[in-house]
Amino acid sequence: MPAMVLAILPLGACSVVNKKTKEEQEVKKEAVLPTDREKIVQPVSAVYTSQDLANGVVKGDWAIEKVNGKNAVGEKAPYLKFVPDEKRVYGNNGCNVINASYAYNPADSTLSFGDVITTMMACGMEGITDYEVNAALGATKYYSWHLNGDDYYLTFYDADRSPVMELMHQNFQFLNGTWAVREISGQPVDVPDMKLVIDVDEGKLHGNTGCNIINGTLETDMDAANSISFQQIAMTRMACPEPNYETQLVVALEESMKAKALQGGKVALLDSENKTVLLLERTSDK
Repeated sequence: MPAMVLAILPLGACSVVNKKTKEEQEVKKEAVLPTDREKIVQPVSAVYTSQDLANGVVKGDWAIEKVNGKNAVGEKAPYLKFVPDEKRVYGNNGCNVINASYAYNPADSTLSFGDVITTMMACGMEGITDYEVNAALGATKYYSWHLNGDDYYLTFYDADRSPVMELMHQNFQFLNGTWAVREISGQPVDVPDMKLVIDVDEGKLHGNTGCNIINGTLETDMDAANSISFQQIAMTRMACPEPNYETQLVVALEESMKAKALQGGKVALLDSENKTVLLLERTSDK
């Protein structure tokens, strides 16, 4: 596996390093990010509000969707994480970890990146390249963002006001909490003790099937809005009286690929065909 070193580079640079250095640990420490956007650690921002939109706020986790009109598909799924309190942005350019400062001014919609630090792994040439992502960030002078359906999009522009990058906001915080299971694959469920507790920040799932304890992990995918997957699902093995929905519950969790917030404190978990496999309702349980 190629080694990583910490370097301050002009945006657009990509180098190959074959020798491990002491700075590798510093990269990991400073970036505070996984090497892919598939699992976001410690999400910065929850839900955007209409006030945020009006004020032109730039914060939170964003999947890079397009770079100079090209779909952002590379060796790794590129993303950016804006941390307003630090005035820093972290992420991945499709191959290497990025760490930079950023400054923006809603009054004139200006945005710029500086003090760029990046790892220097050897990068492939399939899809967009890390060079293209870096170059787009270096060219960014303006920004705008808008709501499209349920999803927020952020667009970067160069000095000529031509779009150089489009990003989609990722927010999974609405899944946090304790949930009663109301339906499984369209079938009403009336099992008072069947509850799921989801912790997005920790990437964990636990709860009760109505009879047995259930545990698992939650993965969040930056390639599509609110895409999720539940993995490593395990249960205790007590014999359970009828009606018993344990098997259906586990299958529904394993089939879940997307989460959608609904009115009335409810959430739908959807499968690959956008069919609701689980309907959850928030409870007051801690």
